[in-house]
Amino acid sequence: MSNQTSFFGAVSRNPATGEVIATYPFQTPGQIERLLEVCASSFRLWRATPMAERVAAYRRLATILRERQDTLAATITAEMGKTIGASHAEVQKCAETIEWIADHGPAILADEPAPIDGTDQVYVSYLPIGTILAVMPWNFPLWQVIRASAPIMLSGNGLLLKHAPNVMGSAHALEDAYEAAGFPQGVFANLNADNEEVARVIEDPRIAAVTLTGSMRAGSAVAATAGKALKRSLLELGGTDAFIVLADANIERAVEVGIQARFQNTGQVCLAAKRFILEKPIAETFTRKFVEAAKKLKVGDPLDPSTTIGPMAREDLRDELHHQVERTIAAGARLLLGGKKVEGPGNFYQPTVVAGVRPGMAAFDEETFGPVAAIIVADDAEHAIELANASEYGLSGNLWTRDINRAHRIARRLETGGVFINGFSASNPRIPIGGVKKSGYGRELSHFGLREFTNAQTVWAKSAD
Repeated sequence: MSNQTSFFGAVSRNPATGEVIATYPFQTPGQIERLLEVCASSFRLWRATPMAERVAAYRRLATILRERQDTLAATITAEMGKTIGASHAEVQKCAETIEWIADHGPAILADEPAPIDGTDQVYVSYLPIGTILAVMPWNFPLWQVIRASAPIMLSGNGLLLKHAPNVMGSAHALEDAYEAAGFPQGVFANLNADNEEVARVIEDPRIAAVTLTGSMRAGSAVAATAGKALKRSLLELGGTDAFIVLADANIERAVEVGIQARFQNTGQVCLAAKRFILEKPIAETFTRKFVEAAKKLKVGDPLDPSTTIGPMAREDLRDELHHQVERTIAAGARLLLGGKKVEGPGNFYQPTVVAGVRPGMAAFDEETFGPVAAIIVADDAEHAIELANASEYGLSGNLWTRDINRAHRIARRLETGGVFINGFSASNPRIPIGGVKKSGYGRELSHFGLREFTNAQTVWAKSAD
C-alpha cells in the first residue's frame, strides 16, 4: 500500500506537513452497483435535456467555481501542495474553460451537413454514447477533471470520476459544484474503489468508455481492460518533453521561460519541459544563466505567496525522483544544483539541474515528475532533433529560434502531439491536447475533445416519393 491508500480506503495527507487531512472509505460492491444504476438513470435524463439547458447549467457551474474559488484553492493546496497562487489560477482556468465550451460547444456538436449530389438530405449528428469513466491524476485536481468532463458531458454523456486517492476532497468539491449548478444528480459522480473494482467497473455494460490521464503502467492496464470489453479509451500518459534552444535563440527569454516551463507546479506537470537540449554554441551560456535563475527559486510553505516551489505531492514520488537523480549521476552526469531532499517535515525537494545528460540515463529516458532539469548538448540543429525524438514518449515539445520559418519546418519533424515555438507548452480549450508514441492516444479539448466520445451518426434521407 502507498501513502495514498490503506486496505480500507483513500488517504489524503498534507504534503507540506505529512499530516492526515481525511480518509475516504472505499465504496462497497453494493454501493458501486447502486452508483452505476444512478449513473445510467441520470445519463438518460441528461441526454434528453435540451442543449440550451445544458449550456445554462455550464454557465452556473462556472459561476459557482468562481464564487467558491478561495475554498477550492485552499483544498488543492492542502491536498497536493500546489502554491496558493497557482491553485487560484487553476480554479480560474476551469471556469474560463467551461465558459468557452458553453459559448462554442453547441455549434461544434450541431448536426453537420454532408452535401451529396441530388436532393437527398445527408448530415452527421454527434450523439452521446453513455457514462464515461474518467481516471484522473492528482497534479491538477480540478483542471484535469474539468478538461475531461466539460467536453465529454456537453454532448449529453455522463461522467463517473475515479480521482487520485490523495485528492478526494477536491473530487467531492467538484461533485458538489456540479449538483449545485443544477446537473442531474449522478450525471457527474465519484467512484472511490481499489484497482480490482475499477477494472470491474470498466467492464460493466453501463460504462461506455474510459479516459485516463496518468502513468504508462496505469494506461496500459486500463486500455487492456477496455479493449477486452470492446470499449473506446483515451490515454494521456505524460512525457519527457524537450526544450530545444538553437544557437540563434533569444537566450535571456529562453532561460526565463525555461525556468517556468520546468519548475511550475514543482515540476509535476505532464507537459513540463524536462530535457533541455542546447545547441553547442550557446550551451554554456544558457546553462550558466539557467542555474543562476534556478538558485533564486524559493522552496517553502505553499500558503506563503512568496514561495515558488512547494512540496511534492507524495513522499514515495519524492523518493522515486531522488533515485532517478542518483542513477543519472552514477551514469556520468554532473550535478550543477540541488539533488537532495529537504530535511524536516513535508515532501520538499531542492530545485535540481544535472548536466552532461545523454540517452541511456534516467533523466533522459524516463519522465522526471518533479523539480529536476536535465541539460543535454547537441552538436547542431539536426542532432537536437534526433535527441528530441530519441524518446518512447511524444507528448509535447518546445523550440527556441529567431528563424520562425525554420521553426515551422523543424516542428513537422518532431514526434510530439504539440510543438510550442518560443514559448512553453500550455493547454487551452481552443486547441487539442494529447500525445503520440507511449504518451497515449486521443485528444482532449477543442472540437476534437467535444466529439471524442460521441457517436458520429450518419443520417441519409431520401425522398419518400
